[in-house]
Amino acid sequence: MPTDAAAPGRVVVVTDSTAQLTADEVDQLAVDVVPLDVVISGRSGQDGVEVQAAQVARALQAWEPVTTSRPTPARFLAAYEQARARGAGAVLSVHVSGALSGTVEAARLAAREARLPVTVLDSQQIGLAMGFAVLAAARAAAAGASLERTEAVAQEVLAASSTDFYVDTLEYLRRGGRIGAASAFFGGVLAVKPLLTVAAGRIEPVEKVRTAGRALARLADIAAERAGGHPVQVAVQHLEAEDQARKVAGLVQQRLPDLADVLVREMGAVIGAHVGPGVVAVAVAPRGPG
Repeated sequence: MPTDAAAPGRVVVVTDSTAQLTADEVDQLAVDVVPLDVVISGRSGQDGVEVQAAQVARALQAWEPVTTSRPTPARFLAAYEQARARGAGAVLSVHVSGALSGTVEAARLAAREARLPVTVLDSQQIGLAMGFAVLAAARAAAAGASLERTEAVAQEVLAASSTDFYVDTLEYLRRGGRIGAASAFFGGVLAVKPLLTVAAGRIEPVEKVRTAGRALARLADIAAERAGGHPVQVAVQHLEAEDQARKVAGLVQQRLPDLADVLVREMGAVIGAHVGPGVVAVAVAPRGPG
């Protein structure tokens, strides 16, 4: 967590490790990140600290049991109190969809005990669709925005953000109980390549595609549709599928020639544990303030 003093009375933004932010992004904007836990064969470690995505991928491929758990309220309270000790006047705490994780509820429990105002926001998103909103909010906070305005900036970005993804198999989502309506939509058909989206915080089906190549091309098409001609930022995330992710990034840039760059980033351990190796996800978000 950042240790530099905050400007007196400044809003500090707290998030969790599923935002998939880099150390540089966190340090530059003094964002506090509270990691979730990953448990591999009974051994627990913090996402991105003690457990990396590659370890999760290897464990899943070896059929080792992999589960995840939310941070404790005490861990969130420690982050809020550290922000207070650094001079913060308030905290905006932005977290992974409450429909997919108990993380946001743990943050709310901690907020009740904090000795400074804490607003907890359920992003109803995952990965960099949430991460982009966190960064936009942190830039607003660094510029002196109030807690209410900082929250509004995050909400504005989230309202126009999307996450669409391709998985090699629905098995990992099925194991974790997070497949929702997609299970009935795809049924037991094994010959399809599923495209999924995050809608109202839940994983929902988009399309059934017959080949991996077509699925990846459709991801790029969907990203262009999500952009709708507006200035956007795009990230392609993956687990053990860098070549496919870079292919999708190239296709997105072909469809959105005004886009300066497409981030390609490996998925974190927690999200990777639920979607499995071979996943490719595309996050599209508006260009936030700053």
